[in-house]
Amino acid sequence: MAKKIVGYIKLQIPAGKANPSPPVGPALGQRGLNIMQFCKEFNALTQSMEPGMPVPVVITAFADRTFNFVTKTPPNTYFLKKAAGISKGTTTPGKGAAVGKVTMTQLREIAATKMIHMNANDVDGAVRMLIDSARSMGVTVVEG
Repeated sequence: MAKKIVGYIKLQIPAGKANPSPPVGPALGQRGLNIMQFCKEFNALTQSMEPGMPVPVVITAFADRTFNFVTKTPPNTYFLKKAAGISKGTTTPGKGAAVGKVTMTQLREIAATKMIHMNANDVDGAVRMLIDSARSMGVTVVEG
């Protein structure tokens, strides 16, 4: 018989840096889950990734206080900021000057990486979504 699911917890944790402090500790603690076990498993799974890369994770909590979790690819904005070489997007999207540039080649690489977690039918659709994300961040898309 399947275990009874009591809830899902969605967090974004830097790769290899899960620890019992907020947001991890309180989120898992209120469901009665083993916080240290999660931290060890998450850090072991993400140790091969770039340190500090934000990793979205969905934790499924069961009634018997056990859990499992699934990691997803980092957000589009993380890849766009990295490709453009900027630390943050614009504070006034649609107005002011661009804060960085990305090429179509870079967008295709990001789309290929993100494809499994994007709501797009093909790479071209994913690239169009990334162009919109870039525009809202104040990043200019150039040919190349």
